[in-house]
Amino acid sequence: MDWLTIIIMAFCLAMDCSAVSAVQGLCEGKWHQRAVLLALIFGLFHAGMPLVGYYVGSLFVDFFHRYAPWIALVLLGGVGGKSIWESLQHEHGEEKRADWSIRNMLILAIATSIDVLTTGLIMIPYPDWIFLAVATIGCITFACSLIGYLIGVYFGQLKWNMELVGGVVLILLGIKICVEGLCS
Repeated sequence: MDWLTIIIMAFCLAMDCSAVSAVQGLCEGKWHQRAVLLALIFGLFHAGMPLVGYYVGSLFVDFFHRYAPWIALVLLGGVGGKSIWESLQHEHGEEKRADWSIRNMLILAIATSIDVLTTGLIMIPYPDWIFLAVATIGCITFACSLIGYLIGVYFGQLKWNMELVGGVVLILLGIKICVEGLCS
């Protein structure tokens, strides 16, 4: 294991959080101070999950390998479906903002980081690297989440039904995670 490998792995792991943050930015359409909290929560969950995976080790590897894709699909599909439903309930042109509740942010953090548990299993043969990996993954996820949010804000300025678009993106992201998990 080397640091370049950890950095590349961290960027790959952060992409789901970037996409979900972009959806929040799309729905909000402007800067919101809670974007920093969302990025922090994503970073902490992405840093914490490899630690859990590392310490729990192979005790539950079969369970997570088998069910993590389905858990992510259900969580992201549920949040995405809720967004689509709410987008259809509002009058066209009525302003709708992103859901910044702690509950929603935690659900999104769990859904996007559950597959990161297996990263901890990868780190078992490299105990000297685990804390550097955890710190790198957390910091890169934080940064990518903020950048994703800002990209979403930029595109959120368009006059589309961004809540509907965001809901569809979340459902597609859940399907992607599930398919990748089932095919691996």
